Amino acid sequence: MTAADFTDDLSELSTAEDFLEYFGVPFDPAVVQVNRLHILQRFHDYLAQAAEMPAEVKFRWQLHAELLTAAYQDFVTSNAQTEKVFRVFRMNEPRTVTVALTELTQQAVYAPAI
Repeated sequence: MTAADFTDDLSELSTAEDFLEYFGVPFDPAVVQVNRLHILQRFHDYLAQAAEMPAEVKFRWQLHAELLTAAYQDFVTSNAQTEKVFRVFRMNEPRTVTVALTELTQQAVYAPAI
């Protein structure tokens, strides 16, 4: 397989099942049904974190297979709310907000008298 063949193959994959089958990752359809977008996003994140893509296609394919397996396994042992792949799951996390006392007192000047 050439690099161009590998790139063409990847461009034709569209579903989580397509990716899992292409890279030979055994999967439970029930896990994929519930977490398909999360698995693909985690796979994308893992690829982005990879230091460098191997030059040789067979090693590039192997790296993709390993990272996809890791992404899938994340959701076999956990769930979307715990993994928080997408921003929407991180939106309601507690945040620390600091408001200077001077800001509060400056605003109080404009408050109506009671």
